[in-house]
This record gives sequence, structure tokens and C-alpha cells, in this order.
Amino acid sequence: MTQTPDNTSKQTQTARSADSPAKTDAFWMPFTANRQFKAEPRLMVGAEGMHYTTEDGRRVLDGTAGLWCVNAGHGRAHISDAVARQISEMDYAPTFQMGHPKPFELAERLIKHTPDGINKVFFTNSGSESVDTALKIALAYHRARGQGERTRLIGRERGYHGVGFGGISVGGLVNNRKAFGMGLNGVDHMRHTLLPENAFSKGLPEHGADLVQDLERMIALHGAETIAAVIVEPVAGSAGVILPPKGYLQRLRELTRQHGILLIFDEVITGFGRVGKPFAANRFGVTPDMMTTAKGLTNGAIPMGAVFAADFIHDAFMHGPESVIELFHGYTYSGHPVAAAAALATLDIYEQEGLFERTLAMEPVWQDALHGLKGTRHVKDIRNIGLIGAIELEAREAPGARGYDVFHHCYWKGNALVRCTGDTIAMSPPLIINEAQIDELMSTLKTAIEATD
Repeated sequence: MTQTPDNTSKQTQTARSADSPAKTDAFWMPFTANRQFKAEPRLMVGAEGMHYTTEDGRRVLDGTAGLWCVNAGHGRAHISDAVARQISEMDYAPTFQMGHPKPFELAERLIKHTPDGINKVFFTNSGSESVDTALKIALAYHRARGQGERTRLIGRERGYHGVGFGGISVGGLVNNRKAFGMGLNGVDHMRHTLLPENAFSKGLPEHGADLVQDLERMIALHGAETIAAVIVEPVAGSAGVILPPKGYLQRLRELTRQHGILLIFDEVITGFGRVGKPFAANRFGVTPDMMTTAKGLTNGAIPMGAVFAADFIHDAFMHGPESVIELFHGYTYSGHPVAAAAALATLDIYEQEGLFERTLAMEPVWQDALHGLKGTRHVKDIRNIGLIGAIELEAREAPGARGYDVFHHCYWKGNALVRCTGDTIAMSPPLIINEAQIDELMSTLKTAIEATD
């Protein structure tokens, strides 16, 4: 059940924050225009259910599930209680040559939701770490099979795979890598699937499955025997909700399997009910060889990620003397007991409240409300799947300026949180959102769009 904080303490906290505003100079904020933010800070001091409480005492409707991660809504007592119990019982234990029960229990629970044949879990601490882990496993897998020449990695334009050197290399967002050198060698990118002929599609678009031919051209150019893996987001989130055309992922799966290339789905955003099934792989009926996850794994409460791998990948390492470490990779906090406790409690909520199924039930309501904004001035495209939505706006003189103005207006005047990525407004509300809140969010967004020049 949703935790109900004491209103008096929350109001006292808010008033105290207003009297003594936080100093902002020392914190170098991630993915933020620091000078712009610190001139007019947007600070949250509390959260419950579908809402944040701001420093100035307003309740703000959360249209983004935090950062695509608070799928079960805020302030879940079941999660915080599990965290408190675990941290008081045992705050930390290593998983290098040692162990503790929680990650083993969690892995067994998780694979009940994965597609058939994906039964191995490697724990990380974030989506970025999950991606770099999956890429390393892919390279090591081919080497373990005597195909060490398979070192080439294929990503996709406008893909986002975190901020590690592996992730920014296979990612297709130039701003994420242009300041950091060349990145990994031997990386190519397929074209993205955002096509003008698919504008205002409801659900998966009709056109673009033939873009899979990009991989065929790369195979012809480099030779399949040099390619280790292809990594794609089933639904590209951070670039502005770019959907796979009908048949695209199926054809990509067929082509990679035909040539012995591993297929990795980056499900950091689409995982844990966001598209109406546990994972997009389940929703689209396409089983990759690995899936990267994080975010909704713990409902955003404690940092944690996981890589799901097919049995045959894991088994390829399990040869040689039993005393030899099979994969020289891992993190100090892989399978952290407190994070695992949060994840187990989060799974309880997903399963007991049927939140994955609820997403499918709410999808038509969400879709109709979202596409009800068609015809609003400045709106050039609308995209949706599950409880993900995007409103693409016409650019003004500076790319991203209109998107930021809409975001700003929603927060300060509409008491709603949306996300701007360039001139696209992206939304991914907690899976507990109701019809009235969907209407409120869309009404706020329409007013904000119409208020921009």
C-alpha cells in the first residue's frame, strides 16, 4: 500500500526548506544546464503516490515516474520497510568469492518474468553499468567459443545506452560523446526508425521495418564473423520515444541469429511494466540474447541494475577447472543486500497489484488522451506505447527552446512534471496513474504548449 506521510511533518519540512533554501553551488549536476537551474532552482522535498512536494509547498503531478523509474509510485512503505529491515540486519556483504541470500532469491524471482531461455542474472548498479557489462559479456562469450575476432559492436542512431565508454560508443546521441574522444573502436550505427510518414501513429508504426537492411549492409561490408553484438532499445526513450516499426524487431532477431550475432535489448526504460508486460521482449514476442535493466527494478528507491543473459551464453563460460574465475568482471556493489531487498519488495508490489496488467488496461485511455492533443498548435507528431508518450513540437529559432518553455510552464504554472528532450516532451507516469490524472496531465500540457510563442 502507498505510505501516507504525516502531513504536519511534511508541511514543517517544506516551511523549513523555504526559510533556509538549499545552497546549490557545490553540486555539479548531471545532464543539467547548471547555471540556468541554479538561477531558478526546482527542488523537490517530498513524494507520495503520484505527486512530488516542492520546496515552496506545491504538489506536482509526476508525469515522468521520476526519471522513468518510479513505476509503482512514490512513498511505498513496503519498499522502505524492507530497506530498513535489511540495513539494520546486514548493511553490506561482498559477492566476490562470498555471498548472501538476497541476490540469489532476487535472481530466482526475476527469471519468472523473463522470456524462455533467459535464466541468468548479473547484477550491476545502474543502466550504464548494465550496458557496459552486456557488451563485455558479448565480447568474452565469442572469445570463449574460439571466435575472438568477433569484436565489432553495432548500435543505432539516436539510441541511448548510458554514459559509460561502451554505452556512449554504441549510443547514437552525438552530444553524449563528442567531448570525450573517439570511444571504442569498431563500432557502427544503423539508422533510427523515426520516419515522417509515421507521424501520429497510434502504437507501433507501419513503415520502416526495411531499415533492418542497414545491418545486412554492415555484414556485407565487415563480414559477420567480425561482429559480436547488436544493441538496440526496443523503444528508444531518451531520444524522444522512438518506436520500432511493425516487424522490425522480428527481422532484426532473424538476421542476428542467422549470422551468429548476439542481440542485446536495452530495457532500462521499457523493463518492469512500462509497455504492459514485464519487458518489451515479452510485449513484442522477440527474445534477445541479453537484456539490460535498471530503473524500475527497485522503483528508483536504491540504485541497482541487472543484465539478463541466455543460458547458452552463461554456459559457454562454464568450462575448464572449477577453481578458475570464469568472467573477470563485477562491481563492489553487485547484488548489494539493501538494493536486493528493495528490488524484492518492488516485485511484490508489481505482482500483488497487477501493475504490468494495469498498464495494458490503461493504455487505450492514455493513447486517446495523448492523441487528443493532435491539432494543438506547434504539435508535429505524437507517439505512444504502453504508458509512454511523446509530443514532438515544431522547433523555434533555437532547437530545444520551445520544449524547455513547455517543461518550465508545466512545472511552475501547471504543477506537473514532464520531460523535455530537445523539442520533444516525453512522459512516462507511474503505472498507478488514473484516468482523472491522465486528463489533468494532458490539460496542463495543452495549456503549456499553447502558451509558448
